[in-house]
Amino acid sequence: MSRRRLIGFGTAAAAFVAGCSTDNGKTTDAQPRTTTAANAVDVQAMPKAQQQAPAANSPAAVAARHAGAQPQQWGMKMDGITSTFAATGKQMAVTFDACGGPDNNDIDEALLNLLISQQIPATLFLNKRWIDANPGRAAQLAANPLFELANHGVAHKPLSVTGRAAYDIAGTGSPQEAVDEVWANHERLTNLLGKPPRFFRAGTAHYDDVAVSIVNELGERPVGFSINADYGATASAAQVQSAMKAAEPGAISLAHMHRPNSGTAAGMTTALPALRAAGFTFVHL
Repeated sequence: MSRRRLIGFGTAAAAFVAGCSTDNGKTTDAQPRTTTAANAVDVQAMPKAQQQAPAANSPAAVAARHAGAQPQQWGMKMDGITSTFAATGKQMAVTFDACGGPDNNDIDEALLNLLISQQIPATLFLNKRWIDANPGRAAQLAANPLFELANHGVAHKPLSVTGRAAYDIAGTGSPQEAVDEVWANHERLTNLLGKPPRFFRAGTAHYDDVAVSIVNELGERPVGFSINADYGATASAAQVQSAMKAAEPGAISLAHMHRPNSGTAAGMTTALPALRAAGFTFVHL
């Protein structure tokens, strides 16, 4: 992976979830691995509709199957996490998280209006608390084909089976808790969309390898990012623009849509048209 692809994983990493939590700190002993081009997933080739998890992969069965499992890997990048995709030409995917919870249930209308006015497809990762706080707005987003809605969990926790923390936020503490973090919002989104969501991004975008398997077995694909565009909604407009300039074909950018007073919308207002002018097209995951 090039140095530009690693943007946001250095000094900016500590700010990653500042926009999603009042607890700001350093990630706990994270050990990210790089997803190579050979591991990039052609997410566009995946079917738009998926069936509910079969009995062998029911939530109870998945939790039971992983009981007592000891993870070997931890971080934001490892095999099984989609951080890039196999692009056709100069394609990239822009994604936005709505983290939900106290002080995180707002809506960046300027950002959404930009995406709509410019007709830029985006994948929106919605936390269950955000959906529950904004049911009407969530329904509007679900009805707009410009957006694909995806799963951002229930309580915005790092997805772990041992309680491992990231940025001082405790992760899910067992396979059952990891399943619950995914599945309750899976059901909420399925009811909202009329079909299951295809993608999941953990709170803080941290996973262990057992949790990655759990997400896959529940019928969703774990997603990370290759561009940290707004550092947890703490970046200035100029910083957002600079981060987005690192885009390469197959990039997945991450920013946030629940902090209207951040620099995200202003930065994207300049960055996205500039990328389009440079020949990029925007696609759903």
